[in-house]
Amino acid sequence: MTLELKTAEELIDPALEKRWSLRRGERRADVLREILSAFVARGGPVSVNAIIAAFPDRPAQIVREIVTALDDEDLIQVTDEQVVIAYPFSASPTAFVVGLVAGGERYACCAIDALGIAPMLEQPVHVRSECHHYRMPLDFSVSPMGPAPNADGVLVWVEKRTEGQRRVATSL
Repeated sequence: MTLELKTAEELIDPALEKRWSLRRGERRADVLREILSAFVARGGPVSVNAIIAAFPDRPAQIVREIVTALDDEDLIQVTDEQVVIAYPFSASPTAFVVGLVAGGERYACCAIDALGIAPMLEQPVHVRSECHHYRMPLDFSVSPMGPAPNADGVLVWVEKRTEGQRRVATSL
């Protein structure tokens, strides 16, 4: 087996980046920000009714349609009227635990999501996981500028996306 090493720039899918850029610019962005803020503040899941209540000036049906569209676009995942995933966050335990500066821990959906939380929040975080191959514990910091020196030697493993898979699978 040959291990192919690529930089982050080499992994970027321009078509996907363009779609996500358009999504972020749409009116749905404020609803997505509310959902992400709830995950940061208290973790998940976040009830659809709580999201609707956060927008008292909008008809409930419009907010519900936006939540449905965000789910259809794979920016969040709704199960039983609860947002259980709001990339990069998961309400369920995962192998990627992210410690926040303000306290508390959140679960990231994948390794890349764990690494992206610091720049998203514009503050350092602490990541705990384990090596996917040797099961060694991994424990390092990430600033908004990237992993700290204590992450030296840690690599991200990216698998090809398969049909029906909602997001790319990654591990450390």
